[in-house]
Amino acid sequence: MAFVTEQPRILICSMIRAMLVAVGLTLIAGITNVEAQTARRVKFPSKDGVTITADMYEANPDYPWVVLFHMAESSRGEFQLIAPRLNKLEVNCIAVDLRAGKEENFIVNETYVLAKNTGLGTTYLDAEIDMKAAIEKAYLIARKPVIVFGSSYSASLALKLATEMPQIKAVVAFSPGEYFGKGLDVANTVKGLSKPVFIACGADEKKYTDPIANAIPSAKKIYFAPPKGGAHGSKSLLKGTEGETEYWIQMINFIQKVKKEY
Repeated sequence: MAFVTEQPRILICSMIRAMLVAVGLTLIAGITNVEAQTARRVKFPSKDGVTITADMYEANPDYPWVVLFHMAESSRGEFQLIAPRLNKLEVNCIAVDLRAGKEENFIVNETYVLAKNTGLGTTYLDAEIDMKAAIEKAYLIARKPVIVFGSSYSASLALKLATEMPQIKAVVAFSPGEYFGKGLDVANTVKGLSKPVFIACGADEKKYTDPIANAIPSAKKIYFAPPKGGAHGSKSLLKGTEGETEYWIQMINFIQKVKKEY
């Protein structure tokens, strides 16, 4: 009987890892040098009548759609540089202003302004109806289920909505956490989630993200929590963030797998 010694096994694992990284770097090379592009602004109603503002980055009407949701105190401007790079992966994007936000990259959150001026709530949970409306809007445009991308509090809500909405194909969740006090137990809510899920967080956020990631039973779950580097929410994907390239590699591999299921 032949036995495989530990040294060759380690060598094989290292070679496989190197091949995966090489593939990821090849994909990264194709999307790195992307100039910020002008998006097409669209508006549509939320469930309570508030007008939602969003930016559409449409590369090809036949591509799958990714719905991009920002973090707290932010706006659709959070994805000004990320969305064009995602287009290079042959997906369309719609970056949405949620009422729980404010401004990012000098782009004011118009949904927040309208909600505030009409006396409506602007808490994290208040933003859930905007997310539902945006997902339904994207679904009507795509004519097929969409990928939902959440950043911080919207990552948690994206995971929740994925358990409820057939219009959602998969979820990309950067820095989900228990941000809602007694209003929502995210880890308990996602126990039935079986759709493809990609979860990532900064190294110092792992203790907050672990309970949620571990609660998801999906066999198509990828949880990327590096020992160092990263940042909060989608900032892990920005140039200058430690480990930015690895975050992109992991996310790209996930999106490519999901695209094969369409």
